[in-house]
Amino acid sequence: MSMLRCSRGLYQALRPGHPRRWLPMALAPAASMACRNFHAAPSLWGIRSQVLKDVGEGITEVQIIQWYVEEGARVEEWKPLCQYQSDKAVDDITSRYEGIVKKLHFEADDTALCDIEVDDAHYPEDHPSSQHASTQPAPAPAPAPMDAQQQKPQDVAVYTTAPTAPVVEEKPKSRYATLATPAVRGLLKTLSVNIEDVSGTGKDGRVLKEDVQRFVAARDSPATHRPETWQTDTTVSLTPIQSQMFKTMTRSLSIPHFLYTDELNINTMTTLRKKLANDLKYPIKITFLSFVVKAVSLALSEYPILNAKVDLSNPDKPQLIMRPKHNIGVAIDTPHGLFVPNIKDVASRSIIDIAAEISRLSALGKEGKFSPADLSGGTITVSNIGNIGGTYVAPVIVPNEVAILGIGKTKTVPVFDEAGQVTKGELVNFSWSADHRVVDGATMARMANKIRSYIESPERILLQLR
Repeated sequence: MSMLRCSRGLYQALRPGHPRRWLPMALAPAASMACRNFHAAPSLWGIRSQVLKDVGEGITEVQIIQWYVEEGARVEEWKPLCQYQSDKAVDDITSRYEGIVKKLHFEADDTALCDIEVDDAHYPEDHPSSQHASTQPAPAPAPAPMDAQQQKPQDVAVYTTAPTAPVVEEKPKSRYATLATPAVRGLLKTLSVNIEDVSGTGKDGRVLKEDVQRFVAARDSPATHRPETWQTDTTVSLTPIQSQMFKTMTRSLSIPHFLYTDELNINTMTTLRKKLANDLKYPIKITFLSFVVKAVSLALSEYPILNAKVDLSNPDKPQLIMRPKHNIGVAIDTPHGLFVPNIKDVASRSIIDIAAEISRLSALGKEGKFSPADLSGGTITVSNIGNIGGTYVAPVIVPNEVAILGIGKTKTVPVFDEAGQVTKGELVNFSWSADHRVVDGATMARMANKIRSYIESPERILLQLR
């Protein structure tokens, strides 16, 4: 597996067996001419370098999962060259050209992803005026030796290797090393020492009484006693997803948070969901989260500030960008890490549509196939951590948003009904975090109360549907 990283114009390429090297990002395709062979054909053949373009909103690192081409293979225009994984999505990089793949770049100072031999007549706009057919063939760089396994698409990345302990060379022992006087052998037996473990200092490497005593002193010293499970520390690089989470949360915690929590009774909601589950007309599972997402959207219509974005492009005059569409993010735990895709325009969707979209996003998460569109454009986030565990949570605001809802685990407890009788109640904790620079506590509390009314009395949602 290869790794390409970019940061303000820098890309890095990693390849098994090669050290890390930084590659400068090319702003335009580099082109170097080379004659294919000596002939009098009217078309000129040249080399075009495929460069790594910007692959999505806010994506700064990509990891090459597998190559679809190899050197010498023919590729068609707009056909996939390789598959990459970024901190936000898995997608393909397609070829800008049709031609023969001449070289895959992994060496120092490379500015391109790969070189493709093309017919210059098909790509005149990429053919600088300074480039003409050479009378001498361009020297081809010697390809790096590759075994059969390296030529296949790689699907395993090795980020670091554990530091190895220094190797201590021991001098070969003399053939007399196991010889000792009866007195020394008696001492070895008394102290339970194997003569082969002792380095002798006598003639021809023979073990002396002093050698045995020195060995026992070192063996029985507390400083030399370590648990059998003792291990050295190892250094492991962050994965692309962990690296992005590190940067995102660092930015997030620069926002002044305040927390508001509430406890909701979802008995009525549970009864309604069970009725829907028994209705064969709805093959999609109507989850609790589907109702919550819709309730959040309905409340945002009354409290649009919680769907806004803080604009700090002018630090001396911060502004709010009011966003009309409710693109509500849902945190999804996947085998590749935590992702937050969002459901677009929730205000125009029914609950069954929302449930279907959550099901689709969950399936993509298991396969690691989120698209950049799925992961960009969110306006507010809902994180149902209760699916994993934990009654209370203090969620962290996502940058470019001003509020986030964390849902805890449902618990069954005795409660008093309206008649004062003790009955079973299903309670769940809702925890809100909001940007205290622009959202005050009263606004957040009113928003939370509105959502509570929708969840505890779901028939109220029907009154708001168009």
